[in-house]
Parts: sequence; C-alpha cells; structure tokens
Amino acid sequence: MFALKRVQKSQDAFEEYFWSGIDLRQLYDELEPATHDLTGMETMFVAGFKEYSRLSEQDADPEAVMQGVQRATRVALTREQAKLETHLPFLASVGSTSPYVGLFGTVWGIMNSFRSLANMTQATLASVAPGISEALVATAMGLFAAIPAVLAYNRFSARAEVLMTRYDTFSEEFTSILYRAVHTKR
Repeated sequence: MFALKRVQKSQDAFEEYFWSGIDLRQLYDELEPATHDLTGMETMFVAGFKEYSRLSEQDADPEAVMQGVQRATRVALTREQAKLETHLPFLASVGSTSPYVGLFGTVWGIMNSFRSLANMTQATLASVAPGISEALVATAMGLFAAIPAVLAYNRFSARAEVLMTRYDTFSEEFTSILYRAVHTKR
C-alpha cells in the first residue's frame, strides 16, 4: 500500500513538472541518474531521452531514432511494472492456499476427535467437542488469512493497473513529443 502511494505521488509530481513547459534537455539534466534516485515516469523519461539524444547526435534516420526511443521506454516500462507487482504474488498465494490450510486443520481436528472416541466406552458431546472446536478454529484461521489477502490482492492489483495505464499513457505522449521533435529537425 505504501509503495503504491509513493509511486502515485511520484507520478503526480513528475507529470506536473513535465507538463509545466520545461525544456526536455533541462529536465533530463536535472534527473541525471548519478545524482538522483529515479522512479516510475522519471526512469522512462530518462531512458527514452537518453536514447533520443544518443541517436540524434549520430544523425540517425528519424524512424531509427523513434524505434530506439520506443524500445528504451518499453524496457523501462517493463521494469516499472515488475516493481509495481512485486508483492502481489504473495497476496495471491496467501489468498488461494489459506482455505486449504484451514481445511487441513479441520480434517486433522476431526480425525483426532474420532480417534479419542475410539478409546472411550461411552461417547458424549463433551468428549467430542474439544476436537471439533479445534477443527473449527483451524477453518476460521484459514478464512481469516484468506479473505483479507484476496481483498488486498484485488485492491492493490487494480491500483497497480491504474498506475500502469498512466505509465503507458505517458510513454505514448512522450514518444509523440519526441516524434515531432525529430521530424521538425530534418
């Protein structure tokens, strides 16, 4: 949750600065990786602009420049997606396996109750109740872990998807700006 909030704040701040009308070269110089930890859109911008600058200085064909920019931003986008989805598999695993762990505890508890019944001459509810109670607690614990994990997974994966959509949109807008720039140079 905190990581996703941090990413969203970073996105908001960078987009506001990016669209403020700042010169792209100046923005690139400010975000030099050696002096600043880059996140999200900053990483995509730096990767794309670095490739744009490198290929433009070599007087490469405009289409070759744009293909290089698109590749660089796509790689950065893929890395950012992996960062956003880092902890989601854990939530998915907890949500999907916890009910089975609880079910295993239930079966184990009921088996213990029946085993204790076999040693008794007269079966009563009082003799079976503790084992069945333990079995039901195991079921409840499994559900207690699974339900919040599934809810958290759904919520966080939806938020990550929204952030990824913003990354995709920025990538398209940024490459469009560079496309216009590379074609007006010629």
